[in-house]
Amino acid sequence: MARAAGRLAGRWLPVARSVAQKQSSTLATQWAPAAKQSGQFVKHVVPAAVKPLHALWHQILGFVFLVLAALVAWKIWRSAAPIEPIALATYIVFALVMAAYGISSIVKSNSISRS
Repeated sequence: MARAAGRLAGRWLPVARSVAQKQSSTLATQWAPAAKQSGQFVKHVVPAAVKPLHALWHQILGFVFLVLAALVAWKIWRSAAPIEPIALATYIVFALVMAAYGISSIVKSNSISRS
């Protein structure tokens, strides 16, 4: 029985391969215009969608940096115990750097959204 199945498979396999190749080439020619249009769609839509996301990312980062600067400034302002000069200098430098990054990030988001 296995021998008979092997003979039948040997006869029908080349025919099945040629039919499959014809079908795949027909599908490729049918779907080629759709694939080309999909590529053009992605080429035009993705940059338009990425631009607002990029601006939003900079706004979120700017907000986070400004919150960090405000927290450090609040800690300096509300400190009950006297702060050592080295620690105070470190806090002030940290707050200034975070505030500068926050402001620059928000300015950058505004320039991204305008372009």
